[in-house]
Amino acid sequence: MNHRFLALCGLISCMGAAHLFAGSDKDFSSTSETAVEEPYRFSAEFNIEQAYIGGAEVQRGARNVNDFDEYYSNVSFIYTPRIKFGILRLGAGWERYSFGFPNGGQQLPNTLQAVTSIVGLDTKYSDSLLFRFEAQPGFYGTSFDHFDGDTFNVPFVLGGTYIYTPELQFVFGVGVNVQSRFPVIPGGGLRWKFAPNWVLNAVLPTPRLEYQVNRNLTVFAGADIKANTFRTDDQFGSSHGDTSLNSAWLTYEEVRAGVGAELKINSSLSLSVEGGYVPYRQFDFHRTEVRYHHKSGAPYGAIMLHG
Repeated sequence: MNHRFLALCGLISCMGAAHLFAGSDKDFSSTSETAVEEPYRFSAEFNIEQAYIGGAEVQRGARNVNDFDEYYSNVSFIYTPRIKFGILRLGAGWERYSFGFPNGGQQLPNTLQAVTSIVGLDTKYSDSLLFRFEAQPGFYGTSFDHFDGDTFNVPFVLGGTYIYTPELQFVFGVGVNVQSRFPVIPGGGLRWKFAPNWVLNAVLPTPRLEYQVNRNLTVFAGADIKANTFRTDDQFGSSHGDTSLNSAWLTYEEVRAGVGAELKINSSLSLSVEGGYVPYRQFDFHRTEVRYHHKSGAPYGAIMLHG
């Protein structure tokens, strides 16, 4: 089961970009000639997310990590200027998992974080076939003090959307992360507006069912799958009783299931709140065969500001 789940989590890296791209054909409604004649407008995307997860447990054989909580933070900003071949995506991001281990965490780091740049391109082959390439070169480690060349990684995705009708889009893609347990992962999904106020948004990493209460408020139920790969420092294993964990790549995964609401504050700014339960998480040093599996879950709450 764990191997199959790891493969599923690998889809996140390849489908995250395609998920944001789904249904975005309106971004290409103008020709390149028209875009040149239009007045300059600063075009950008941003996302600020903060979440808290209550006490949970993981284990590895007789080793147990009990009653640890988590603070999750994610901030990104992407400048999206229009060019002849589509829309550039240039920006930066920061992601951090902070764990409160009351018993020291056994062989687990209490912080995982990444500081990345974002380089990508949205383009189209036709009015119904859209593509996105996006790379996130950066430092994936445990603390700012240990960011160096050993923690540098360049995961990237190539995804796309086929717009079958305005109500139905199919998403496809492939993600590449050479430091992951599965370096190359294909994936897919769909977005289907099957009724005037209902949308089945079955695309990773946030598959969900949405109901539009009115033009400014949408409620939803679904999942949010988080996964990323980070590298420990060159003394981490020595200080935790296993030298094989020195400079080791660690894949962290968690699944959230819950309900929430998204409020459109204005045409370019939205606020989302959600809550639910985390039924699965895993810490996997996949090249050393050291894995801490899920033992018990915990409730969570999250808030996000995006535009």
